[in-house]
Amino acid sequence: MINTIDKVLYTGKTHTTGGRDGQSRSSDGRLDIKLSPPGSTGTGTNPEQLLAAGWSACFIGAIGKAAAKLQVTLPTNLAVDTEIDLGTTDNAYFLRARLNVSLPGLDPAVARALVDTAHQTCPYSKATRGNIDVEINLA
Repeated sequence: MINTIDKVLYTGKTHTTGGRDGQSRSSDGRLDIKLSPPGSTGTGTNPEQLLAAGWSACFIGAIGKAAAKLQVTLPTNLAVDTEIDLGTTDNAYFLRARLNVSLPGLDPAVARALVDTAHQTCPYSKATRGNIDVEINLA
């Protein structure tokens, strides 16, 4: 089932050339990066790192929404360390992800409730659900 959007809140636009050995620039100029294949000695970042950064930021926002709903105060040093694996199976490329969430000082049950709710509401989590293997860990 494909979800439809009733109201667009924002559209991110980029122009990318050269693929993994190229560059990408956003329409507003705020993002202007060189790209390099993962594990290479190139000077740029790679799509897996970009996915990890975007997902982490979005996930923290979703945790914030969940915390507000549950009236939980989040620690100031909340962090998400996201790992995106690029791998192959039967000569086909696949991704796998681990989101390692640090919510220091929170009761483990409360922390688990927050990350579980965030994983249900985060747009990145929704986009990948059922498509790639995802682990959500409390650090």
